[in-house]
Parts: sequence; C-alpha cells; structure tokens
Amino acid sequence: MVIDLHSVVTPSAVSPRAPFRRPSVAKRVAVTILRSVGIFVPVFVIATFITFSLREISGLSPAYLQAGDNATPELVAQIESEWGLDRPFLLQYFDWLGSVLRGDLGESWYNGFPISELLFDRALISLSIAGLALLIGVTVGLLLGVLAASRPTSLLDRAVTAFSTLISTMPPFIVGVLLVSIFAVGLGWFPAAGYAPVAQGIGPWLWYATLPALALSLDTVAEVARQTRVGLVDVYRQNYIVGAQVRGLGTRRIFFVHALRNGIGPTVALLGLKFPALLGGAVVTETIFGISGYGRFAADSAERGDVPAVQGVLVISIVIVVAFNLVVNLILNRIIPAATRGL
Repeated sequence: MVIDLHSVVTPSAVSPRAPFRRPSVAKRVAVTILRSVGIFVPVFVIATFITFSLREISGLSPAYLQAGDNATPELVAQIESEWGLDRPFLLQYFDWLGSVLRGDLGESWYNGFPISELLFDRALISLSIAGLALLIGVTVGLLLGVLAASRPTSLLDRAVTAFSTLISTMPPFIVGVLLVSIFAVGLGWFPAAGYAPVAQGIGPWLWYATLPALALSLDTVAEVARQTRVGLVDVYRQNYIVGAQVRGLGTRRIFFVHALRNGIGPTVALLGLKFPALLGGAVVTETIFGISGYGRFAADSAERGDVPAVQGVLVISIVIVVAFNLVVNLILNRIIPAATRGL
C-alpha cells in the first residue's frame, strides 16, 4: 500500500483554532439592553393602545362626572368637544401617546388636576411597600430554600415545603387582617393604619410599612423558597459540583462560587413575575391598612369612572414592570453568562 506523503496534512499545516473569547461585561449589558428595548417598544405601543381603548369600550364621558344627571345631549357634546373627544379615535390616541412620551398623562375628569402629579406621591408609597415586600420575600425565601436544599428529603426539607405550601394559599387580605389583629390591636407593636414617608426617617417608615409589606410578601417567600430548593438540589447533582468536592474545595466556596450562582437563576427569573403581582396586591393591602397609595388611587378612579386616571395608572404600571424585568435580565446575564448566549 503506497501512501502519498504530500496528501498527509501535517500539524503545522493546520491553521490554529481561534481562542474563544467571552464577551465583555459592557458588551453583554449592551446586548441585553438592546434586546429589552426591542421587546419593550412593541409591547408598550400595544399595551398603551389597549389602555387608551378603555374609554371607547366603556362608553364613559367626562360630561357625566361634571354635569351629573342634568347632562343634556347638547351639554355632553360641548364638554366632550372641550376634552377633544369628538375627534377621530386614532388621532386622539397618537396625541395622547405623544403626551405620555413627554411625561404628561393628561388631566383627571374628576377634579381636573394633572394625573402625573396625582400619581407621583402615591406611586412612591406603593413602590416603597412593594420593594420592602420583595426584600422580605427574597431574603426569607432564600434562607428557607437553602435550608431545605441542605437536607433533601429530610424532615427539615418536608417542613419547609409544607410551610411554603401553606403560606402560598393565604390571600393577602386575610393575612393583612390577621396581622392587624395580632400585632397592631393585640400586641400594639405596629400601627393598624397609616403611612409615614421615608423622608421622615427609616424608623417611622418601617413602623408603618412592615405589616403591609409582610402581608404582600408571603407568596413571594413561598415561591422563592421552592425555586431555590429545586435549583440547588439539581445543581448539587451536576458533575462539576462532584468534581469540586473531589478536589477538596471548601464547602463555602462550592456553595457561593459554583452552586448558588448556577442554581439561583430560576429564582431571579421568578422575580420578574412576582413584582407585578406585588403591585397588583397593593389594591387590597392599601385598603386594609388605610394607605393612600397607587393601588387605592386606581380603585377609587375606576369606581368614579375617571378614565384618564385609570389610563395613567396602567401606563405607569407598564413602565415599572418592563423596567423591573430589564433589571432582572441584567442580573441574570451577570450571574449566568450562558443566558447571554441564549442557552
């Protein structure tokens, strides 16, 4: 058998393979932001269009708020003309959208005040309580999840799972009533109603915000505990964790450097869904605790038929939810680099 030496490819003839270069942090962040913006723009346009369509669907008019039962057809037409409601629907929408992009949410049909001013302070109240609820939910949920994952199938694991299942079935309004009955009325540790802004100090703010935040946080505690437990149990079965243990790496290093970083991804992704739920739950919670926040303003505006106010609430909600999901995506791409490659 004759071998043609000229046909044999020598190692020197093979072009060296280009080394893999991980994208820089700045590049990953830029790609994530661009992707999020690409998703945000159509979502925002569609959501605002549906939001603005509420008036057409509801058939409500500012004339019935201003003139009441004495509204004649002529007076209704006059008031609607003053508000620009006699123009074509699409023209009204694009004018309203342009105002929204400039930060102008219009004026209330109920009192004529700028909705942006009415919403600003109330949104800060609701966001501060929802933020505290999220902090409680993440902190307690992570601790419970780590405890359960440290002893899989043990009595501790079953107790954490049972506790998480129990609190996840309790509605916030029931939890709120129980908290007020025990810690406000019974023990007197916290006020039963009211709110103190952060500007008055962290202490007074916490004194008023703790019970509402606890009432909102229980479902987040349960979900974070479950997701953390499942993620960590799965990670500790992976070969790279076993290899790290065989190499004699310390337990803390394995947990914080390898296990937690790779197992916490589903938990972080879950927060993108939980934060909107916290804002939605604020309607009931703020009513129970007598807080004039974002949710209560939305409920009162809807009851009065103040469509521009309801539209303003929905627009702010859309922006907050999308912005929070952008933050979640940035965190995911930071702690799990594979997420930037779509893996």
